[in-house]
Amino acid sequence: LVELHGGTVAAASAGIGAGSTFTVRLPIVHERVPSQTSPEATPLVPVSVRRRVLVADDNVDAADALALLLTDLGCEVQTVHGGESALRAAEAFLPEVALLDLGIPDLDGQEVCRRIRSQPWGTEMVLVALTGWGREADRVRTHRAGFDRHITKPAYPETLLGLIRDLPRVRTP
Repeated sequence: LVELHGGTVAAASAGIGAGSTFTVRLPIVHERVPSQTSPEATPLVPVSVRRRVLVADDNVDAADALALLLTDLGCEVQTVHGGESALRAAEAFLPEVALLDLGIPDLDGQEVCRRIRSQPWGTEMVLVALTGWGREADRVRTHRAGFDRHITKPAYPETLLGLIRDLPRVRTP
């Protein structure tokens, strides 16, 4: 999983009884800023996006890792691990973006999407299916359920950053 996101994992030990060290390295997302002086001197600066984002995924580690990434980018993030809790959180938190796994328990992601869309507070929310299901038939189903986007896991940080950064400002919570 780390390698799929452009990172590395290393393990080292001095021997039996000496413990182990595990090192995980992940890249920091940066954006090129055009330079006034020369095209070769384009410094990298961290990107900051300030959005309210709901992450709903029954894989707790995946949800927490995604929340950490989004928080580091400047987002206010809430995570949940089931469909019913996603509905409650969407209504209370009123995120600009909801990243919904399709295979979450209680209510699947498509049903959560339909129910959010049926509410006045959910019509302008950007709903993204973030799922391991990537066939064309899956994409058609998510579109019919009311999702704005369909992203197949693993989602690359650059893809999520672009999606969240480029959203129009619909409202301020």
